[in-house]
Amino acid sequence: MEPLKNMYNITFVKAFTDIAESVFPEFDGQQFSDFVFDREWDKLELKQRVRRLSTALNQQMNGDFSKDVVRVRKLAQTVHNSIGKDNVFEYMFLPDYLEQYGIEHPNEALDVMEVITKLCSCEFAIRPFIIAHTEYTLNKMLTWTNDEHPSVRRLASEGCRPRLPWGMALVAFKREPGPVLPILEKLKSDSSEFVRKSVANNLNDIAKDNPDLVLDIAKRWIGNNERTNWIVKHGCRSLLKRADARALALFGLSASPVCSITDLKLLSAGIAIGEALSFSFSLINDDKESKRFRVEYVITYAKANNKQSKKVFKITENSYAPGVSVAFKRKQSFADMTTRRHYPGEHRLAIAVNGVEKASATFHVVAR
Repeated sequence: MEPLKNMYNITFVKAFTDIAESVFPEFDGQQFSDFVFDREWDKLELKQRVRRLSTALNQQMNGDFSKDVVRVRKLAQTVHNSIGKDNVFEYMFLPDYLEQYGIEHPNEALDVMEVITKLCSCEFAIRPFIIAHTEYTLNKMLTWTNDEHPSVRRLASEGCRPRLPWGMALVAFKREPGPVLPILEKLKSDSSEFVRKSVANNLNDIAKDNPDLVLDIAKRWIGNNERTNWIVKHGCRSLLKRADARALALFGLSASPVCSITDLKLLSAGIAIGEALSFSFSLINDDKESKRFRVEYVITYAKANNKQSKKVFKITENSYAPGVSVAFKRKQSFADMTTRRHYPGEHRLAIAVNGVEKASATFHVVAR
């Protein structure tokens, strides 16, 4: 798999500098490119490359942020118009420019962030502003919940997630997420799925540290409308994976499911890193009535230093008539990814229903 950092190549930089030179004749595209692609470039990881590009952009500015940020706004608008689409991940160095040079100028930086986030999400860049200028930034984000553009509304929610992956943790909101809740309340029935998914992910973050609070919100929100119902369900997914009895009951699931898992079969007792584990099993409703079951598989991964980690994968959630046997087949990839590395050793597969493990088997992963 091509490393994500390689999206920043000569072709990309040339396309960007061509646009920049068309907007600002004094922009020196060759100087920008020479600064970016120095002898250390090949050693830099993704975030380091983003920082290198934002630093190179600053070198083309005048050193007065209040004036320079106006140029960055125009540049972002021109790039956005040229590309003709939203949420272009490669341009994340533009938000990084605001994070690196605008922290002492929250008014100007957040105004331009509202523009840039339509091109490339500012969810990472806004977090230092939340920490340094909490009240001002949250008030600004609350106004964004009324914006006509879904990317701006999403930034209001995504930017204040307590546990945003790859992002700076908002420790204060892990302890006390109250300041986040007015934003989520405003967006709980948003017309955009893009926004609703962010609200659900924010709730799921909060649930990891404050489960009672999220369950109270879920009980209050559920039944409002289909949009909010989806947010509630997705926002409680970690609680459901942990088999929290209150969360299970909220969605009509029993903490003691009366069912059986039979014929659990692994295609092979051993696979190599990069291959996929194939398995099958059957579920039988042993109850006398139709019941709703949440079916998941759980893999206990061997990690470095003889440690282990569990990962839960949802298969389905459905109602089944009494005595009915339903067959399932699944594959789980063991290819290394940015977010997960695999290690040789004994692994374990379990089939869980409503969070209760009903059958398991072990298998070995070997180096390729």
